[in-house]
Amino acid sequence: MDPSTTKALIEMSLDADKAIDITTIPLDEQTSLADYMIIATGTSTRHVAALAGKIKERLEKRGVRDIKLEGLGQSDWVVIDAGDVIVHIFRPEVRSFYNIEKMWGMAQPFSVVQNHAYIS
Repeated sequence: MDPSTTKALIEMSLDADKAIDITTIPLDEQTSLADYMIIATGTSTRHVAALAGKIKERLEKRGVRDIKLEGLGQSDWVVIDAGDVIVHIFRPEVRSFYNIEKMWGMAQPFSVVQNHAYIS
């Protein structure tokens, strides 16, 4: 999948599974690390872990391989490396503490998912 398709699938997955404050930051002009960073909040450690698991499952169904997940043990902050898209899923307090949107120079979110499409 191309980076924008991967990004859209991840955004829809997070939205379908009730993630909060989904924010997408385009990185292509800032770093060669990835094309996009997606940041979202889960309501609890269980929700954070479930969001991450569903993203991995949906990406694998569409042929994306070598997806790496870090942080599932505690699930306060899970990072998903899906190649061209990096996803950070936080519990609310952890997201507020690290405020990585500010670290990447964002005063306002670039895009916040508002589509409520269902994906399986």
